[in-house]
Amino acid sequence: MNQLEQLKQYTTVVADTGDFQAIQQYTPRDATTNPSLILKAVQKEEYKPLLEKAVRDNMDASTGEVIDHLLVAFGKQILRVIPGRVSTEIDAALSFNTAGSVAKGRELIKLYEKNGIERERILIKMASTWEGIRASEILEKEGIHTNMTLLFSLPQAIACAEAGAQLISPFVGRIYDWYKKSTGIDYEGAEDPGVQSVKRIYNYYRKFGYKTEVMGASFRNTGQILELAGCDLLTISPDLLQKLADTNAPVERKLSSDSGKNATIGKIAMDEATFRFMLNEDAMATEKTAEGIRAFVADTGKLKQIISGMR
Repeated sequence: MNQLEQLKQYTTVVADTGDFQAIQQYTPRDATTNPSLILKAVQKEEYKPLLEKAVRDNMDASTGEVIDHLLVAFGKQILRVIPGRVSTEIDAALSFNTAGSVAKGRELIKLYEKNGIERERILIKMASTWEGIRASEILEKEGIHTNMTLLFSLPQAIACAEAGAQLISPFVGRIYDWYKKSTGIDYEGAEDPGVQSVKRIYNYYRKFGYKTEVMGASFRNTGQILELAGCDLLTISPDLLQKLADTNAPVERKLSSDSGKNATIGKIAMDEATFRFMLNEDAMATEKTAEGIRAFVADTGKLKQIISGMR
């Protein structure tokens, strides 16, 4: 078996792309999108018809509403080629607005359901800010499942689990980027700070019995992926999926349900003050969360400009 096939024995493989035509050959169970991936996809000729239809069918709607219809159109197409769930991200400008995030999550689910897609196949993606986590708590109680993204630290992960989030997406590659820039060290394997962060979160969840799924995300190389073999899920870009498929070297399981038994960390009582203080003490997590929100807002702005130019 190639490495991708071996990895699937231990971990649910998820495709990290809006390019649904590229998904089929890797047979992932789930797929994830974000504003940057959707922006990239709509600039390809084969996906322009989806954008044109979203604009044409919603001429009287706001630009934001057109984007919602576009996101659902992509999600619907992706769900035709995967058996599981698709993650659809709300506007990152709502990252500090609990009520706005809840309303947007409900709107997206309503659109999916109008298109014949049951809510069990959708994960609403939101930033792992305190406000976003509170929105997740509300939506989960309504049967709307959430994927908490832009997650870089243990306190974010604990707060998400205690809120009952379905899934978290800790960002391996962006953590690696920060430490590489900060120290000048090109980390590899188990020494990678991004890998270590996900292992710490995974082991904490297993030790204390949290049901929230852990999905490693934002990979820079296959070494990071293979170090997390056994994690609940891993969301992987098409180029790295191809690299795994092209290699037959053995894959060793690194994480399992027993991984947390020997973890030495104690349980952390998480409230808003503790969350904000712990996040503030972590320069990397603070900077990367803010940077990620800004980048997604910027790409949503570019998408709005494209749509405005078509109306």
